[in-house]
Order: sequence, then structure tokens, then C-alpha cells
Amino acid sequence: MNKMPEVIAIVGPTASGKTALSVELAKAIGGEVINGDAMQVYKELDIGTAKITIEEMDGIPHHLFDVKEPDESFSVAEYQTAVRHWIKDIQERGKTPIIAGGTGLYVQSVLYDFRFTEEAADLAVRERLEQELADKGADVLYERLVSIDPAGAEKIHPNNHRRLVRALEIIEVTGKTKGDHEENVGHAPLYDHLIVGLEMDRDVLYERIDRRVDIMMDKGLWDEAQALWDAGIRDMQSVQAIGYKELHQSIEGKLLLEEAVELMKKNTRNYAKRQMTYFRNKLDVEWFDAKLGTAEIVKGILEIMQDFDYLKRIR
Repeated sequence: MNKMPEVIAIVGPTASGKTALSVELAKAIGGEVINGDAMQVYKELDIGTAKITIEEMDGIPHHLFDVKEPDESFSVAEYQTAVRHWIKDIQERGKTPIIAGGTGLYVQSVLYDFRFTEEAADLAVRERLEQELADKGADVLYERLVSIDPAGAEKIHPNNHRRLVRALEIIEVTGKTKGDHEENVGHAPLYDHLIVGLEMDRDVLYERIDRRVDIMMDKGLWDEAQALWDAGIRDMQSVQAIGYKELHQSIEGKLLLEEAVELMKKNTRNYAKRQMTYFRNKLDVEWFDAKLGTAEIVKGILEIMQDFDYLKRIR
């Protein structure tokens, strides 16, 4: 047998069966599951994010779920750091880390040499720039960014004050633009990894998505969204998740409930399409037809692992 994968990732569109597959694969190979979904890190967002239940975990250890309060922010850089910690911890205990989720950038950031600019921070510089923004207006700062980093300025709207200040802060602190920091990164793998993907016929997937939204509503998604609203969790990162943002529009009186539910379905279908585009364009995935069923897919993954040779796979 060749060298086994150091890390396995299971990706695919929402409602494709990643959760069940991750648990069964973990049972088969002695693995532990790490959350690969940007929104399942939040407490109190359970139904709308289709978060795995204790019963569904079936005794398999799961990591990086419910680690953030709903009023906290969470970045891909934080995710990268946390998951790499869990990978090391799981491997040191002789287990195989299995990242399962649909947020492609998050998974990619862990497996490849993504570097972020969060460390290029200086609170004093930021506060001075924010004061200058208040005193002189965004146009002055934006013109400065255009003169220093025209390519970066094209990606930032002048009214996006946070990104404008951040771009200037990075330049002032490091002497390099954000683009300079991110150039030529994100391509070299850091682990001998295997990425498994679930795919299915689009019409079948869309039917599953629509049915899943109806089930979420039956399970109490409205009450979950209302509780967050009542707690003052509004217009925050957590409740930009599909489901909560549409129901909050209904709570606010901007949409009828029926309209909010239909918008949830539409937005989820569009999100699934974007997920598949990302996975196909950015990641080297071994695809399985989801209709094969969990048991058959696990069997197929085990066969791939028998002949696993990462270096040959990426040539």
C-alpha cells in the first residue's frame, strides 16, 4: 500500500450528503471530522446551517462547530489557523483528519499555502486613517490608493470605507500592497491530501434543496431566526447566512413569509451553483455521483486510498 492521505476533504454543494458521508468514512478509516462550513462555527445557528446533531455524529469526534457567538466575526484566516491546529492534533493521536463542508475557499486555504494579511495590522495607523476619513472624506483616501495601488483600487468601491482603510493600512505598515502579499500563493499543497466531491444532476439537487428548506421551516427555522433578531443579532456576519437573512427581511416587514421562503430556495440554488463552479475551477477533486449512496461512495474512496500517491496525482 502506498502512503495514505494526510488529510481528506469532502466537498460538494449544499444538500448533497457530505455530512453522512464524512461520518461513515470516519468510521471506516479511524477518522475525526473537522467543520468545513463557514457558518457552522456559530452557536445558535443550527437549523438554517444544517448543522450536524449529536445523534448524527454517531460517536465520531467533530471539531470546530459552535466555537463563535453569533455577534462575533470570523475570517478565513482564523479558520485556517484553527483547522491546521486540529489536523496536527488529530494526526498526533493516530487518526485521519476529514474536513467536511461546502465553503471552498476555507478548505483550499487550509490545504494550500494561502497567506493572509491579518498580521499586517497596526491599530494606531488604522485609527489615524479612520480619523482622516472622517475629516477629509473617502475621496481623498481613495485617490491616494489609486496613485499607490491602481490595480487594488479597481477592486474596492470608494464607499467601502473598511476595505479602503484596510488597503492603505497594509501598504503603510508593510510597504507592499494586498495584491503583493497574495501573489503566487495558494497553489502549493501543504499536505498529501485527497479531496472527494459529491455531485448530482442539477434538477435532482434543486429538488433536494427545495425540500430541505421546507423541512427546515417545519423544524423551527422561523423561531431560530426570530430568536436571533430578538437578541439584537441583525446585519451581522452570522445572519448573512442563507435562511436567516431572508427571514429577517420578513420579520422586518420587507417580505411576506411565503416570499422569504421562496427567496431562500432561490438563493440556496444559486449558492449551490457557485459552490460547484468553485470546486471544479479551484480544486483537484475525485468526484462521485451522490445517488450511489453513502456505502458505495465510502467503498470507492477506500479503493482510491489503496492506490494513493499524491505526487503522481498532481503531475
